[in-house]
Amino acid sequence: MKVGCIGLGDIAQKAYLPVLATLPGVELHLQTRTAATLDRVADTLHLPAAQRHLDLDSLLAAGLDAAFVHAPTSVHAEIVGRLLEAGVPTYVDKPLAYEYADSERLVELAEKRAVSLAVGFNRRLAPSYAQCVEHPRDLIVLQKNRVGLPEDPRTLVLDDFIHVVDTLRFLLPGEVDHVDVRARIRDGLMHHVVLQLSGDGFTALGMMNRMNGSTEEILEVSGRDTKRQVLNLSDVVDHKGQPTLRRRGDWVPVARQRGIEQAVLVFLDAVRDGRLLSARDALLTHELCERVVREALTQAS
Repeated sequence: MKVGCIGLGDIAQKAYLPVLATLPGVELHLQTRTAATLDRVADTLHLPAAQRHLDLDSLLAAGLDAAFVHAPTSVHAEIVGRLLEAGVPTYVDKPLAYEYADSERLVELAEKRAVSLAVGFNRRLAPSYAQCVEHPRDLIVLQKNRVGLPEDPRTLVLDDFIHVVDTLRFLLPGEVDHVDVRARIRDGLMHHVVLQLSGDGFTALGMMNRMNGSTEEILEVSGRDTKRQVLNLSDVVDHKGQPTLRRRGDWVPVARQRGIEQAVLVFLDAVRDGRLLSARDALLTHELCERVVREALTQAS
């Protein structure tokens, strides 16, 4: 199976390539416009010249069976569109695009061409989060915070807060009948954003503070006099009387802990089996993110 990786930034190098490079039966092809980066990464993986590409035309000419897109979000629409037009099953590291109209167009193109399109919402497959689906979820609270990093609202929401939005959607125990957005924007930069989703008997809160005291991700799900807390997708604390702590195993790879290894395997297994993957549900997350951006900007104006 010939698998392309487009974009060789930190996420590709630290999370995806260590998985892809060790899979049996995968012939890995790399593409980036920066020659020095291409050679450095390819040398590390001992890839021959035929599996190194400086442009998308060369990569497509290799006859790909699947592709992973880790290029900057600003070029996702162009790259993913070309891959889908060429009939290449495509996995995109979230989001599909900054603009909802572009994301919608890509999903519709994939459906029209009957080509698999998957979006990298790896937290759905992270063991510590996936296990929370079994826990009572009357109240869901997810925080994903950073230090000293206010950012343009659309960039912050689509590149980062989208993980919070999608994880809340994944964990919701029922249909949402109320959505509320609150945000602080100063001098065009978003400092924090809060999303509340509620329905019959449940409330879900998603928060991101870019002016926080530390970088952290904390999930809490509670109900029926019990609570489960997940710290940085790793340690799990169950509260029912005395709290009990379960730590990530010392030898568990970070890619597996964060659900990235599982996402890669699910995608490639579907490609091998000829099963069509749809990004239609992922599009609902993009739609909700668009609402967050719109309402936050309206409050700031």
